[in-house]
Order: sequence, then structure tokens, then C-alpha cells
Amino acid sequence: QVQLVESGGGLVQPGGSLRLSCAASGFTVPWTAIGWFRQAPGKEREGVSCHSSQDNSTYYSNSVKGRFTISRDNAQNTVYLQMNNLKPEDTADYYCAADLGLCVLWSGHGREIDYWGQGTQVSVSS
Repeated sequence: QVQLVESGGGLVQPGGSLRLSCAASGFTVPWTAIGWFRQAPGKEREGVSCHSSQDNSTYYSNSVKGRFTISRDNAQNTVYLQMNNLKPEDTADYYCAADLGLCVLWSGHGREIDYWGQGTQVSVSS
């Protein structure tokens, strides 16, 4: 069965960096879009970043542009999110997600996306 396994979350001071990893397995057809959502306590889930394997394009939410970078390995079975200059408002549960559609799915709540990881917590605090 399809599995998305996340790692790399933790506690970091403001201005610090973390790198999240998502290892995908069990796909019989390669995904076309993979990336990250996050959800903070009391707030709605929001798309953070997405990478499209169709045209090698990327998507970033306005709140993380210039600070976060999404990438993938050569085998296309692992996706990374490099998070720099972290702020307290970045504190949230981060979820890896994959789909056979387009990165436009990351512009909303992601309800249409079929495959999700279990989540990893990121806390930014002094």
C-alpha cells in the first residue's frame, strides 16, 4: 500500500533551520505532485509547498517564499523541505502529501489530495 513517511521535525529557536524529509513507497504509478501542508492549533490547514514532476515547477505559499525550498532526490521517491529563518508563526504540524494531479491542489485546503503522511511537529520557540 502507499505510504508517506516523514521525519526531521523538532524544536528550533527563531532564525534557525530544519530540513523535513518525506519518503514515498507503494506507488504503482508515479506521482505528479508532491509537497507539504501544515496546520497550527486553532487554524485551518494550508498548503506550504509543492513540486510538480510534469514540468519541474514549484509552488510556495506567500508566508514562506524566500525562506523555504522544496527539492527531491534523483529516484523521485523522497522529497525535502529546507526551512530557513524560521519564525514562531511557523509552529505547526507538517504533513507530506502526494497526488496524481497538479500543484494547484496546494492552493486550498487539500481535501482533494489522496495520499498523506502521518505528520511531524515543528516548534519554533526560544
